[in-house]
Amino acid sequence: MLHVEQLRKISLNDYVGIVGEEEVNSVKALAEKLNGKSVTHVNSTAYGGGVAEMLHNLVPLMKDVGLDVHWEVIKGSLDFFNVTKKIHNALQGMNIELTPEEIRTYLEYNRQNSESTILNTDFVVIHDNQPAAMIQFLPAKNDKWIWRCHIDLSTPNTAVWSFLEPFISRYDAAIFTSEKYVIPSLKVGKILIRPPSIDPLSDKNKEIPVETASAILEKYGVNPEKPIISQVGRFDPWKDPVGVIDVYRIVKKEIPQVQLLLIAGMANDDPEGWTYFEKTARHAGDDNDIHLLTDLKGVNDIEVNAFQRASTVMLQMSTREGFGLSVTESLWKGVPVVGRAVGGIPLQIINGTNGYLINTVNEAAEKTIYLLNHKEEAKQMGEKGRDHVKNNFLIVNDLKDYLKLFIDLL
Repeated sequence: MLHVEQLRKISLNDYVGIVGEEEVNSVKALAEKLNGKSVTHVNSTAYGGGVAEMLHNLVPLMKDVGLDVHWEVIKGSLDFFNVTKKIHNALQGMNIELTPEEIRTYLEYNRQNSESTILNTDFVVIHDNQPAAMIQFLPAKNDKWIWRCHIDLSTPNTAVWSFLEPFISRYDAAIFTSEKYVIPSLKVGKILIRPPSIDPLSDKNKEIPVETASAILEKYGVNPEKPIISQVGRFDPWKDPVGVIDVYRIVKKEIPQVQLLLIAGMANDDPEGWTYFEKTARHAGDDNDIHLLTDLKGVNDIEVNAFQRASTVMLQMSTREGFGLSVTESLWKGVPVVGRAVGGIPLQIINGTNGYLINTVNEAAEKTIYLLNHKEEAKQMGEKGRDHVKNNFLIVNDLKDYLKLFIDLL
């Protein structure tokens, strides 16, 4: 079990200029009711992926408003993370069976982690499937446990969900991104519908100087004078990076100078990542206008920020998507998004207003070409996207809903 301590200092007061003093004061008033209460967040990786990214921002903000907050990252073997990736894929609809040995591996690592984790806090927030079964190894718990589901549960593999459901049903509350992810049979005390959020002041989302962005583009061989389309997301089957390249190739026939950026973090709880990176690289071939950009090449939050701001159009070609924080990030930067109408993406893209919802590669290419050829309209859509994020998907909204839930559970 890794105890995450190296987190940046954040003050709720820093957000007054973005969300307003009244909103900040309303959050402080809720926090006062929880003064001195303790919280533990548990997930499966400290870096890579949206959950870790949110916790890097949410945990210090919870500390700032007076909560005693811990962040624990579970440990496991490659076999364990292969199993949890299978469970993840099954919960998003893949036809997968767990073997008895895989079930034993999953439960054994949950048991081990339950013994080495700070769990004697007032609230325990368990993120996704990897640590979900830890609860069954703590029969005498008197704190409040919350399961936070970040994935698309709209069409789960019923056998795998049936394995997981008895653990989830022991929780005091569950948080889902969308109502359509709530499994009707699930019995928990409280259910909260709350989309994830971005931190507008983090390195990935804050305003950056033009010179900084230009230097980053130059370092990675991206030409700011030519149109750029991008997708940010892991290399995995659900993000469809191969489909993104297919969109780009159709666009390139119409707009030959276009460049494609595929940007990803290689998370250590995702053993499949390398397989899909290699598939994507083979599909890209030797096209010098396709850039595969990962944290292993030094692409961290500031670099992602620069690439998103430099893009004329962002793509999100996921075939399943719990939410898709990269859509929110792009809209916050005033860039319209063309994305598949799946999972949490339609919560963010208002079709024809701040981007386009599509279903096929050809539709995506058509809308991308339109936006590249109508830059003023693309800019106006991006501005509407920023407003939509400000009203719905900022970290202050997220913190406020967590505080309300904690108060309700007390």
